Amino acid sequence: MQVIDLEEFSQIVRDGQTVLIGGSGSGHAVPDALMKAIQERYLAEAHPRGITSIHPVGLGDQRELGANHFAHEGLLKRIVCGTLSDAPSVAALAAQDLVEAYTLPQGVLSQLTREIAGGRPGLITHVGLHTFVDPRLEGGRQSCRDSESLVEVLELDGREWLYYRAFHIDVALLRGTTADENGNISMEDEAIWGEMLSMAQATKKCGGKVIVQVKQIAKAGTLAAKTVKIPGILVDYVVVVPDQMQTFQTMYNPSYAGALKVSTSGFPRLALDARKIVARRCAMEIVPGLICNIGSGICTGVGLVAAEEGVIDQFTLTNEQGLIGGAPAFGLDAGAAWNYDAIVDQPYQFDFYDGGGLDLAFLSFVEIDPAGNVNISRFKNRIIGIGGFINISQNAKSMVFAGTFTAGGLDISTIDGELRIENEGRFRRFVETVEQLTYNAEYGLSREQEVTYITERAVFRATPSGLELVEYAPGIDIERDILALMDFQPLISKELKEMDRRIFIDKPMGLDQSLLDKYTGAKQ
Repeated sequence: MQVIDLEEFSQIVRDGQTVLIGGSGSGHAVPDALMKAIQERYLAEAHPRGITSIHPVGLGDQRELGANHFAHEGLLKRIVCGTLSDAPSVAALAAQDLVEAYTLPQGVLSQLTREIAGGRPGLITHVGLHTFVDPRLEGGRQSCRDSESLVEVLELDGREWLYYRAFHIDVALLRGTTADENGNISMEDEAIWGEMLSMAQATKKCGGKVIVQVKQIAKAGTLAAKTVKIPGILVDYVVVVPDQMQTFQTMYNPSYAGALKVSTSGFPRLALDARKIVARRCAMEIVPGLICNIGSGICTGVGLVAAEEGVIDQFTLTNEQGLIGGAPAFGLDAGAAWNYDAIVDQPYQFDFYDGGGLDLAFLSFVEIDPAGNVNISRFKNRIIGIGGFINISQNAKSMVFAGTFTAGGLDISTIDGELRIENEGRFRRFVETVEQLTYNAEYGLSREQEVTYITERAVFRATPSGLELVEYAPGIDIERDILALMDFQPLISKELKEMDRRIFIDKPMGLDQSLLDKYTGAKQ
C-alpha cells in the first residue's frame, strides 16, 4: 500500500477505463475528493477521456458533487448506476444523448460486485422482470446511444430470469475513515458500509487498482482487527483527506455512525402539510411487529411520524443501504439512519429483500396508470432512475406507493379535520400511460402482493380489474378534486369511506393506541 496525494492519484485513471465507485447518495462514504481530482485533471489536461463510471447508488448533492464531477462530454463515455437523481448534470447529458446511460436496480449492481469478486459470469435474478429494465422493453437504457445489452432473459427450470452480465473493473474508488500503515481500512465514522469489501475484492479479481479515501492514518497494528472493513491485502493506494465529511451536509453525527442513540424527542417534527398528511396515512398501514422499508422522498416522513407518535419501536424500519432499526434520515442525509440496531453490507440487505423478507414497503411514485402501474424513473425527459425501487417493490409482501395527488405548485390547508386545496398542482400524476414502466401491477398481483396508493386526498388499491378508489379526504369533493384531475376513470369501491380525520388535525393522532388495537385484534 502506498499513501499518495490527490494529484498523484489523478494520474492513475487512464483513458477508456472502467471506474467502480463506492458510497451512497449525498456523501455517505462517497470518495468525493477522488472524483473531484479526476474532474480537475480532465479540465486541465483533457484526460482521462471516455471513462465508464459504475456505482450501485446515486452519488451527488443534486448540484455539483459526486457523479456531477463527471458531467463533461469527453470525460464520461458511459454511466451505469441505480439512479441519476443525485447527479442532474449527468442526467442532462444522458437526456441529450451525449453519454451512454443505464439505470439498473441498485440491488442488482450491489450483488453483482460479489459475483465479479467470485469470478462468476454475472447475476441471475428475477428482479427487473416485466419492467423497463427487462430487455424486451428498454433494458435499463436511459439514452439513445446505448447500443450494448447489459441484461438478457433466461429460462431455467421452466421459469424466466434476468441475467446481468459481469463487467471488467480497472479502478475502484472507495472510502473509509482510517487506514493503518498496512492499508487496513476501518469505517467507524461512516453512515453506511455499502459494498466496500465486495468492490475491493471484485477489482483485485479483475487485476485493477483499489484506491481508498480516508480521514487519517494509524500506526500499523493499532486498528482492532474486527473493525477492519477492507483488509490491506486488497488496497493499492490510500489518499488522506483530513476534512472528509460524513455526508455532504453533515460533518459528523454520532447516531449516523452507530456510536450512540439519541432521544426521539430531538427528532425533527414535520409541519402539517401535504407530505406529512401522506406520511401519516402511510403510518396507519403499519401493524406491530412488521419489518418495513422506507424509501427516499416523501416516504422518509413515515419514520418521523412514527417517532412523534411514540411507536417507532413497535416495528422495524430498514433501508436498502444496510441499516436495520431506528428511523431513516431525510433530505440530503437520506440513506443514513438514527438509532439503528444493526448494519450489514448492502448486498446482504438486498439478499434479504429479494428473498421476501420485507412485510411492508413504502415507496414514492411519479405517475400511476389505470392498471396501477407506477413510473418513478423518467418523466418529461428528466432521468431519475430506480435505486432500490425495483428490488423492493417486486419482493415486499405488501406495497404502499405514496405521493401528492398532483405536482408543481400544490398548496393545501386543513381546518377542523378537513382538507382544503388552496392551489392545485400543475401536473397530473394519474395518467393514461406511464412514461416508463418501473412497477408492473399485474406482475405484483400475480405474486399475491397487496398494493395501496396513498395521496393527501385519496387512497387507492390495486385490483385485477384496475385501480380502485377506496378512501377520500374529508372536505374533498370527489368529482371536482379527484376524478376530474385523473386521465382515466378509476373503479369506485362499494365500501368507499373518508380518510381518518385525525390525519388532518395538527396534534398527535394517538397512533400508539391504534397499533395496540391492531395487535390485540390480530392476537384474538
